[in-house]
Amino acid sequence: MHIHILGICGTFMGGLAVLAKEAGHKVTGCDANVYPPMSTQLQAQGIELIEGFAPDQVNLQPDLFVIGNVVSRGNPLMEEILNRGLAYVSGPQWIGEHILRNKWVLSVAGTHGKTTTSSMLAWILEDAGYDPGFLIGGVPMNFGISARLSGKGKESSFFVIEADEYDTAFFDKRSKFVHYRTKTAVLNNLEYDHADIFPDLGAIETQFHHLVRTVPGVGRLIVNGREESLRRVVARGCWSDKEWFGTDATNVIEGAAGWALKTHEDDSFDVIFNGALQGTVNWSLTGEHNRMNALASIAAARHVGVTPAVAIEALQKFENVKRRMEVRGTVTDITVYDDFAHHPTAIATTVAGLRKKVGNARILAVLEPRSNTMKLGTMKEALPGSLTDADLVFGYGAKAGKDALGWNLSEALAPLGRNASTYDELDTLVQAITRAARPGDHVLVMSNGGFGGVHQKILDALAQ
Repeated sequence: MHIHILGICGTFMGGLAVLAKEAGHKVTGCDANVYPPMSTQLQAQGIELIEGFAPDQVNLQPDLFVIGNVVSRGNPLMEEILNRGLAYVSGPQWIGEHILRNKWVLSVAGTHGKTTTSSMLAWILEDAGYDPGFLIGGVPMNFGISARLSGKGKESSFFVIEADEYDTAFFDKRSKFVHYRTKTAVLNNLEYDHADIFPDLGAIETQFHHLVRTVPGVGRLIVNGREESLRRVVARGCWSDKEWFGTDATNVIEGAAGWALKTHEDDSFDVIFNGALQGTVNWSLTGEHNRMNALASIAAARHVGVTPAVAIEALQKFENVKRRMEVRGTVTDITVYDDFAHHPTAIATTVAGLRKKVGNARILAVLEPRSNTMKLGTMKEALPGSLTDADLVFGYGAKAGKDALGWNLSEALAPLGRNASTYDELDTLVQAITRAARPGDHVLVMSNGGFGGVHQKILDALAQ
């Protein structure tokens, strides 16, 4: 089959393209932003890319157009597809029908930690010899790729997928994850996000319950017992086995199993299931959020037959994910990190994790609030509180273009006083960081985009 993918350079659609190519399909695609690294990754797979959405792309005569959720009505190619009555389908539906059918699908959903938890889970299964396929919204360092059908060139019955609650396509406003035929579902956490498509938290809870409704009776839910929102989701109805993690309260639902953890000073932690010690994870990762991610992955792996002892051993070899507290370089004893954090809760946990790691050393937090939710200003009041563990804060908001903020970043960060400053030009931002940094500092850059290559710009400026 020849498929032509609209919006191919997005993380999800790019992963779909790799899977489709590996499955033997002819794959071409187009996007408005055909540039490295996604463009080079796809071209290395032999996938032809076209810049833009010109309507004459219908002359490629693919068997099917696969539509990403970046495409909306008014897109010239989409309008031509509709006018000609050509066959099209959403990316998540195509994945569900062509990749995930007849697989044991392990889906990881949640506002935060999806990429890290999916990576941990895929690595546990890999280390245990399950050779899983996976589609993850980042690059797990243990694998070096974000998507594959299976390991060692053989068919695998298991597939780990990062299950996003964002909408499927302009013609399907359900969350992506309802298409995935999930058998093991991790519900990691649930907060308000995606203000561009969800009016309130209750609307997102409804989508999560749609996911719960798709899990079969022989399936299992792995649910964060600390989250009131997820307790409400499960209380709406559950037709599968369930296990709670992060709490000893096995009576959250009568008879449900419970996973707990006990943290030690060095960030190692004991894993406890139904009150019984399963083992201790010794690793280099920091932060309660990572320990909770690990607990969820251990519980999910157990559903497919991996013992906690084997999962714990695997996690001690886990190398994290690119752009998750990734060290980009050190110059004159000043370390620059890259992190994907963009929601206030994720920002707070990221800064807190670094604070525990570096002790009293100074943290210079550099933030670009560019997610759709942040650009709308929905959570701007929460930003100062999320950055209190940093010594200095440098905020960046583009003056114009698609990443421009619709609100005043300087006013939002004003509660931080002189510790915060804001900039609308990248070079000026880099100069300010360079002037402020001194040996022993840790520069933490947080954005869900490329941030104009600011990490390397900072390193180059420090070197000069």
